[in-house]
Amino acid sequence: MKILHIDSNHPLLLNQLNALGYTNHEDYTASKAAIETKISTYDGIIIRSRFSIDKSFLDAATNLKFIGRVGAGLENIDCDYALQKGIYLISAPEGNRNAVGEHALGMLLSLFNKLNKADKEVRQGQWLREENRGLELDGKTVGLIGYGNMGKAFAKKLRGFDVEVLCYDIKTGVGDANAKQVSLKELQAKSDVLSLHTPQTALTVDMINSDFINAFKHPFWLINTARGKSVVTEDLVKALKSGKILGAGLDVLEYEKSSFENLFSSHEMPAAFQYIIHSDQVLLSPHVAGWTIESNIKLSQTIVDKIKAKFC
Repeated sequence: MKILHIDSNHPLLLNQLNALGYTNHEDYTASKAAIETKISTYDGIIIRSRFSIDKSFLDAATNLKFIGRVGAGLENIDCDYALQKGIYLISAPEGNRNAVGEHALGMLLSLFNKLNKADKEVRQGQWLREENRGLELDGKTVGLIGYGNMGKAFAKKLRGFDVEVLCYDIKTGVGDANAKQVSLKELQAKSDVLSLHTPQTALTVDMINSDFINAFKHPFWLINTARGKSVVTEDLVKALKSGKILGAGLDVLEYEKSSFENLFSSHEMPAAFQYIIHSDQVLLSPHVAGWTIESNIKLSQTIVDKIKAKFC
């Protein structure tokens, strides 16, 4: 089979596919339109997030047998249309789930102990001990929305703490020894911490809005290592100001897109975004929860293993 690699990945991906006898071509710079003109000659595509694979692209890919997405989600692919065409879809949530679990825990502990704020203050010569008195995670209830690969990985990391872990998922029977599956109403009634581990779908876009936030019985902490568009930033800011949300760790943002960096040099920066980047209640990272040295290897290896299992 001929495979086109649209994004660069760990070298083992190319090396192992070459060793299996596949023909591998790399094109990391051509436009989507240019790639469409030649995609009919390929049996497989390996992509991360460079562009979306829509109906017109899939119609041009007349010989395509599989799409390998080196990441957890498939939202940049028209999955229904691809499956109608008999194209096998491969993702690799197993490759970065541990990284996401560790990152979520790191964000939560940093928020509880005000580490980001305290670090900046000490660097500025301020030694404010009482103002940086922290919280302990023990005794808290952590609620997870989405209990697949990522949610399970985070729950596993929480086993060393004396916490109650609850999970809510649209699938039934996903709870395990690390998290008790409950209704959304029960999760909102009991949680001190909410962590999102959901894909981007019609159900999850704008999911965390004012109505959703106000349904929680207690003020809570929010961690989002999933998808930025799940949280309505304006409503998050209102909740931070009112005290309904005590703090937020955001690895992903509603405003993410290819031109995200332009927000910092334009006059169009949303007011809600201006608030969170200046707030000591918010900890930010640039969509790197699953982006570790180890996950770079594991993501590529997972794709190779799934190709081998299906086609060898």
